[in-house]
Amino acid sequence: MHINHTQASGVAAPAKGSPRLLPLVIALFFAWGFCTVLVDVLIPKLKATFSLNYAEAMLTQFCFFLAYFVVSVPAGLLVSRIGYLRGIVIGLVVMAGGCLMFAPAASMGWYPAFLAALFVLAAGITLVQVAANPLAAGLGDPARAHSRLTLAQAFNSFGTMIGPLFGSAMILAAGVSEPAAGLSGPALEAFRVEQAGHVRVPYMIIAAVLLGLAALCWWVRRAPVPAVRPVGHGDYLRLLRIPRVSLGALSIFLYVGAEVAIGSALVNYLIMVGATTSEHAAGNLIAVYWGLAMVGRFIGAWVLRFVAPGLVLAACAIGAGALALLAATTLEGTAAAVAILSIGLFNSVMFPTIFTLSIDGLGEDTPGASGILCLAIVGGAVVPLLTGVVADRVGLALALLVPAVCYGWIACYGLLVKAGLLGRRASEPAAVAAAVAGPEA
Repeated sequence: MHINHTQASGVAAPAKGSPRLLPLVIALFFAWGFCTVLVDVLIPKLKATFSLNYAEAMLTQFCFFLAYFVVSVPAGLLVSRIGYLRGIVIGLVVMAGGCLMFAPAASMGWYPAFLAALFVLAAGITLVQVAANPLAAGLGDPARAHSRLTLAQAFNSFGTMIGPLFGSAMILAAGVSEPAAGLSGPALEAFRVEQAGHVRVPYMIIAAVLLGLAALCWWVRRAPVPAVRPVGHGDYLRLLRIPRVSLGALSIFLYVGAEVAIGSALVNYLIMVGATTSEHAAGNLIAVYWGLAMVGRFIGAWVLRFVAPGLVLAACAIGAGALALLAATTLEGTAAAVAILSIGLFNSVMFPTIFTLSIDGLGEDTPGASGILCLAIVGGAVVPLLTGVVADRVGLALALLVPAVCYGWIACYGLLVKAGLLGRRASEPAAVAAAVAGPEA
């Protein structure tokens, strides 16, 4: 998932640290990308097991992304007190704790217990991101910070591509079964426990790996790392009066929401349109959605060296919106699958481009504006839930009109920036390209 906490954390840009820690930091980027995208595979399993409607199933994403809104600022304060590596250790332990909570949730066969586990897992991911993004920037020569972050982000995207394959093999390979009509009482409870048990083992494996990473980070905690110092977030009300910032925050809210809503609906949508008849195969195709986002990141970083970022953002949003509209209204079978999966390619540059355009030229107010933008990531909780409510009323295909509308606003924001109607024009394309390839994960 493409989320930037470098500025929002309340942690200043770090000084130079030991480059020997970079492989460890890259592993962290991979780990949280891997864990985040597993929710997309988990949704169809829980939906069938607990006989959920689409709105109820989307509560998984609501609880997951709500953690970003709740935890971001406290995590930044914690990291500013205890340092990057200790903050990462605590974040990894919290992540592992969230994974371990899936075992009692499965044993109880109780849906709210899964939602609690997802919230705890996401809280740990947030804390790790708050520490790892600025740490990666400071490990080595400052002149090569963008190169290091590009490499780390590539592994984050690799994690979001591999995660669905792992989840599909471990969770969906046994199939997705709904309880038989009329099943109730102890028989229904036994069915739910048996089906939920398929979730237990993969999350226990992930918990073991995360605890191993935590132990490694604790072992190297005395290695030279950048210094940490807290910075102020500025006057939020004053910053929200700046159109570029407030409308940029709205764009972040809608973008993250649209991206997550589509990823969450993929398995059920692909089966519905006849692109595949197997949840396992559909789960594997989620990797294509996120893999195209990884490819698009590198293409976009090159394009943004030559083309105005507002124009690139508008073009990508129009492309994504058009594909969502086609998938919602006219296409079936393979054509529908190609359309919805290809949205990942257009999603790739949106978050970092919106982020960079929104904070451009703010100087000492940048950290405060960045805090506002990162709190807007809570859109990943709200828009998927809204999409689920619409799906229950008019069907899953037409519910894709919700993310299509989100992309429509994002295109407007890009064009408004390009036209210079939101204050200071954007920086040179090369600078934005560096940001797209840099501290965004």
